[in-house]
Amino acid sequence: MEKGYRNLGYALLLLIPLAYFGMDKSWFIHFPQFGDQMNGYLRFHTVVVLAWIGLLIVQPMLIRYHQVEWHRRVGKGSYFLFPILLLSTWFQVIRISGSDEPINLFFPLADSVLLILFYGLAIYYRRQQPLHMRYMIGTAIVLLGPTMAYIGPHRLGWSANFTQYAQYAITIFLLTGLLRLDQMHGKKYKPYLIIGLSYAVHLLVYSLLFMWT
Repeated sequence: MEKGYRNLGYALLLLIPLAYFGMDKSWFIHFPQFGDQMNGYLRFHTVVVLAWIGLLIVQPMLIRYHQVEWHRRVGKGSYFLFPILLLSTWFQVIRISGSDEPINLFFPLADSVLLILFYGLAIYYRRQQPLHMRYMIGTAIVLLGPTMAYIGPHRLGWSANFTQYAQYAITIFLLTGLLRLDQMHGKKYKPYLIIGLSYAVHLLVYSLLFMWT
């Protein structure tokens, strides 16, 4: 593993407290007796997202500690887990499509496109570890969207619009830092350019759709 990314697995542990603050009232407080607080979809989606976060954390740690064979086995498990992750998101699409604000379909659909793009590229470059790793980092960044969508309004009292632009700002900050790190060490930073361009399109479409809301 590249020296600058040896602690990537530990850094991704930050996804756990983010998930806690992003799903507190919908999962952790009511576990294991949910009652009417959670529907079946939300339980399913939460479990799948937590499993994906676990995979993102474990995989770089396996590489760091030279457990390459286990890394490959867990990676093959993602072929099964990733479609389930998308399926759990599709349930949200169905729910929103029947609501009073179908424009909010943008969020699960756009995030699904980003996930498919980044994961697809990660699998395509699975034998080129530096590129594979960077695109998997891209899938982790996508998780910031739904997490911030809860934390902003419910924890910090932000408006939905301000929360979304705050997410873009955080994403730009992260990608800029990662890109500069690679530039300083002469590494391949093209994946971060592709991820950044994808988010630029995400930002443009969001701004056009929600400009007058």
